[in-house]
Amino acid sequence: MSVRGGCLCGQVEFEVDLPFSRFVKCHCSRCRGATGSAFAANAYVPPAAFRWLSGEANVSRFDLSTARSFSTSFCRTCGAPLPHATRSGREVIVPAGSLRDDPGVSPTVDTCWQSRARWLSDAADLPREP
Repeated sequence: MSVRGGCLCGQVEFEVDLPFSRFVKCHCSRCRGATGSAFAANAYVPPAAFRWLSGEANVSRFDLSTARSFSTSFCRTCGAPLPHATRSGREVIVPAGSLRDDPGVSPTVDTCWQSRARWLSDAADLPREP
């Protein structure tokens, strides 16, 4: 089984074969900065399980030179986060928000919990709007 994903503007599309090898929510300051949110929800797959369907030439990558392994990729047109291979090339990191299809699973761990944003609230306590 596979799921599809892409960027906001539709220039870039990709496909990922399931299952994920890992599915995590990372709360580190780098992931918060890269996403502009409280955490990054990322799925990991082996390179053979990932395929660009269109727009690969429209993907830009940023490697944080001061970090041993932090990178991010995004669409050059709309700026939406997109998958990228780890620097070792052993895995592809897929931003879960870029998936168009439901993978049928949820993250299994909160990483870097001690680094979480102090303003992060328990979503169960918030009012729900349609």
